[in-house]
Amino acid sequence: MADPWTFAGKPATLDTVGGVVTLVDESTFAISSRSGDIIPGSAQGLFVRDTRVISRFELLIDGQRLEPLAATSPDPFAATFVARGVPATGAADSSLLVFRSRYVGQGMREDVTIHNYASEPAVCLVEGFVDADFADLFAVKEGRAADPDGETWRSVEGNTLAIGYRRGGTNRGVRLRFTTEDGGDAEPGRNPRGVFKLSEDLVTVEVVVPAAGHWSGCVEVTPVIESAPVHPRYRCGQPVERATPSERLARWRQRVPHVDTDHDGLRTVMARSAEDLGALRIFDPDFPDRVVVAAGAPWFMTVFGRDSLLTAWSALLVDPDLALGVLQTLARFQGEDVDPLHDEQPGRILHEMRFGEAASLSLGGGSIYYGTADATPLFVMLLGELRRWGLGREQVDELLPNADRALAWIRDFGDADGDGYVEYHRATSRGLANQGWKDSWDGIRYADGQVAQAPIALCEVQAYVYGAYLARAHFAFETGDRATYDSYQAKARALKRAFNRDFWLDDREWFAVGLDADKRPIDSLTSNMGHCLWTGIVDEDKAHAVAKRLLGPEMFTGWGIRTLATTMGGYNPVSYHCGSVWPHDTAIAAAGLARYGFEEGAQRLVMSLIDAGTAQGGRLPELFAGLGRDELAVPAGYPTSCSPQAWAAASPLLCLRTLLRFDPWVPYGKTWLAPMVPEQFGSLRVEGIPLAGARVDVEVRDGTVRIDGLPKGIELIRTPRHPVTAV
Repeated sequence: MADPWTFAGKPATLDTVGGVVTLVDESTFAISSRSGDIIPGSAQGLFVRDTRVISRFELLIDGQRLEPLAATSPDPFAATFVARGVPATGAADSSLLVFRSRYVGQGMREDVTIHNYASEPAVCLVEGFVDADFADLFAVKEGRAADPDGETWRSVEGNTLAIGYRRGGTNRGVRLRFTTEDGGDAEPGRNPRGVFKLSEDLVTVEVVVPAAGHWSGCVEVTPVIESAPVHPRYRCGQPVERATPSERLARWRQRVPHVDTDHDGLRTVMARSAEDLGALRIFDPDFPDRVVVAAGAPWFMTVFGRDSLLTAWSALLVDPDLALGVLQTLARFQGEDVDPLHDEQPGRILHEMRFGEAASLSLGGGSIYYGTADATPLFVMLLGELRRWGLGREQVDELLPNADRALAWIRDFGDADGDGYVEYHRATSRGLANQGWKDSWDGIRYADGQVAQAPIALCEVQAYVYGAYLARAHFAFETGDRATYDSYQAKARALKRAFNRDFWLDDREWFAVGLDADKRPIDSLTSNMGHCLWTGIVDEDKAHAVAKRLLGPEMFTGWGIRTLATTMGGYNPVSYHCGSVWPHDTAIAAAGLARYGFEEGAQRLVMSLIDAGTAQGGRLPELFAGLGRDELAVPAGYPTSCSPQAWAAASPLLCLRTLLRFDPWVPYGKTWLAPMVPEQFGSLRVEGIPLAGARVDVEVRDGTVRIDGLPKGIELIRTPRHPVTAV
């Protein structure tokens, strides 16, 4: 079987008629139809730690499926499904209305309430079909059946149905406990409105629902790992608002800066982004104060190096502590040995963590793959940026040795041939063929459509390395270490000079996406060079041409920037990396344009993302199709896109920072603020931006800018921090 990170096929489809509802809490997530049912034979289910612990969960009344009416998800981990019973023969309407309130978190709880609106009692048979296949997440993703070598057993004891699974030394299980309205166990004689009967895959109860009254029951789903139950965060009979996910989300909502604007779309997208980020956070029980972020639901509810780092950078305007938790966690698992099987090397930052057969909820119990070229320099970049935001010096300084180990990896392993560029090439056939953010097998192409083969030096990876060198130089400057400062400044200057010489295609006026094994430019026109603007590695005399290409019709769809231009071989608007639009990619390009002074272009990109999010209910998915706005009046979805997804959720936050041009440099006692808010937004007020232990409010109204709460000793500079280039 291929490793999870090497799967190159099409993920199993989640969609059913009417769509799906996804609920998430840390590494637990549930996918169901909009009726609330989890349909067997699909990619739906309740997943805990990369294992599907519920593969069927269907509710019938009087032998009939319910008629869905509505589904609402007020919180990322909770949903209410409303349906009605099938009308009796000859009747126009049914008197029965069913509410299913579902909560996920280390398991699941579902409250079922049947309302009877008739003038006489209703007798009905309630049936619940349940099953568990304990399929690995990637077997589900790839549409494969559960492991045939596993042994499954079932038992019924009182009000509890238990299903267990064994394969080799691995034991998994799930327990479903049924209780009644008053919290009593659903055992014969305990429920005056019906007697529950449990079998190996079915629970039934015949109930009498009073006239103008209701009947309620509760199902509590408890996963079992290595014979030890994982207690669900939501328990039957206990107040849901006191459960850990509810309390954490409430605290998150209190901390998140409030955005008030005349533009309804901006307000909606910002609120949705904050909610999604709050839901995707992961808390390691071994280090509960270190918060990290999962990459996205459903397939990537785990730690990813690159994704976590870019998400944390984009979310600094909301919560610098998230960046600290990400850095601390990635430092904890920084590469130690040379292990070709997992592409591990000393100092390397991980690509992906998976739990599979892990015996505990600790992040330390997972398996790790290190095959990425960009997470390691991004680690150093983010640490430098965190210092600029004024986080505690001691906390940041503790991670400097990890930054130095990362820089040693760049020197000793990343630049294997000593030419000054970081290349990637997997150590075995089990590794990822492409190890940048466009990591699909065909994600890096020449202009004629030919797929490039590793080793490859990507343009954005060199840009991140440039940013890492500058970050380390400034750390050295703060401590008076002149030799280290001069060394990394020289490295940065040399890399920038070589990059602009070797990657620039003078006849085409764009940067090659990479250099191949022969140092030949991979000459396709891609979005990657937007990342180069972001870090500042692009010479100013080339920036105008780059901006023009990014905003040209072959790249800009009106909803965002295509990953690959329409004029390139291999372009496909509904491919993963060869013509689609990724919100984080566009947001980074917007920040890059603003850095070089292209205000109008940056505003256009930001507005395109806000419009795309507004057209999709306020939520930006992982990616969507690269069809132009002139071709289709709404963004066309990508069928297997993750949603919610971390760096997509964080993209509007980076866009907001770009529009404010808010650039703190607390160690130097400065903060730059030079808003370039589009007229469409009208007034804009952001309250509670965290900075150096304080909370800052920024208001832009009628051409005037006001800032309140700036920490003492911080000078406010009203001009952009980066040099302005003529458009």
